[in-house]
Amino acid sequence: MVKYESQLDAVFAALAHPARRAMLAQLCKGEATVGELARPFDMSLPAVTKHLKVLEKAKLISRGKSAQWRPCRLEEAPLKAASGWIEEQRQVWEDRLDRLEDYLHVLEKAKGKRDENK
Repeated sequence: MVKYESQLDAVFAALAHPARRAMLAQLCKGEATVGELARPFDMSLPAVTKHLKVLEKAKLISRGKSAQWRPCRLEEAPLKAASGWIEEQRQVWEDRLDRLEDYLHVLEKAKGKRDENK
């Protein structure tokens, strides 16, 4: 469980930065080189490389070896795990809100009965 949680922590930390999210969005379209990923940003290549290392550490991307190029590709499994965790949390909160709504209806009915007996 600890490994799963640390993996989720790494994924959410990686997703916290808008540049990294934009890089992942770009990789949804297919493999890209560091230069291609850097093009939309006003940052140095070393800065882009640091962002890519964060994504790689979170296992959100992998880097291939094609001659002198090291194209990046999106890895879906960590995103699916994060999405699954978010879905579990959404369900927990929906269930809690449903129970709260039911309880409020009970209180409302009880108040109505008290008002009728006055």
